[in-house]
Amino acid sequence: MSERKIILPSKNNLKTILWDIFYDIVGSILYAAGIYTFAGNADFAPGGVSGLALILNYLLGLPVGTLTLLFNIPLVIISYRSVGRQLLLKSAKTMVISSLFLDVIFPFIPMYTGSRFMASICSGAFMGAGMALFYIRGSSSGGIDFLALVIKKKKPHMTMGVITLLIDLVVILLGWPVFGDVDAVLYGVASTVVSTIVIDKILYGIGAGTLAIIITGKGSEIAAGIGSNVRRGVTAVPGMGGYTGEGRDVLLCACSRAEAYLVKRTVLEIDEKAFIMFTETSEVYGEGFEVSRK
Repeated sequence: MSERKIILPSKNNLKTILWDIFYDIVGSILYAAGIYTFAGNADFAPGGVSGLALILNYLLGLPVGTLTLLFNIPLVIISYRSVGRQLLLKSAKTMVISSLFLDVIFPFIPMYTGSRFMASICSGAFMGAGMALFYIRGSSSGGIDFLALVIKKKKPHMTMGVITLLIDLVVILLGWPVFGDVDAVLYGVASTVVSTIVIDKILYGIGAGTLAIIITGKGSEIAAGIGSNVRRGVTAVPGMGGYTGEGRDVLLCACSRAEAYLVKRTVLEIDEKAFIMFTETSEVYGEGFEVSRK
């Protein structure tokens, strides 16, 4: 009988595991606060598995964390091939920790009893912050994320955002007959929207801005005008019209959303035939913008 070798985790692996657990704990505190403290007593259901758990908790009095964990088990099974082993293992750890906080710790903390609207806003903010911390460490709270990946694999023409939104809406709409008023739907939508915004801001930074793409025959004049009026730098790339074959300057200018209009006005004052496109950027780093060191 061969002797089994016990492989101890390396220092780096151990450090990674400890950071994962730390993020899971902090994220679970925020996540549980959003669900239990704010949504639990406000008679509305946010989207996702947690919203479904809140509905059954309202009807049957069953613990939210345990219900969330039970709902996730079949979702984990059906999504194994789509999600992958590593994400499932990490997510399983996160789900267990968050369920413990929901059912063991937070029942000792008083629920929020104020305005339902404020409860929906705070619920979304706390849930979003908690889920963002899970995502940062490559984990997940499970539920809708797993189901959306399975549907995406079978319906590749649908985006993850659309799939998640449709599933969330189904859960939120269930709150109407359960809680007895249409406001339950409105507050559920508000909570989900706030949660999405908070996740995006944490994951992609608060330095989101705008990228102006300008196609013109007066590149140098426009670059000088933007530098003078907007105080932003411009990168010029030589281009050529695919139909006319004429040379054009393609200018790239990163600016804040508030400066986008001023960029547009400056360009059109110099070249009214210029072609201008504005696209949102998740983050902008560099001179003139906040620099993030993660």
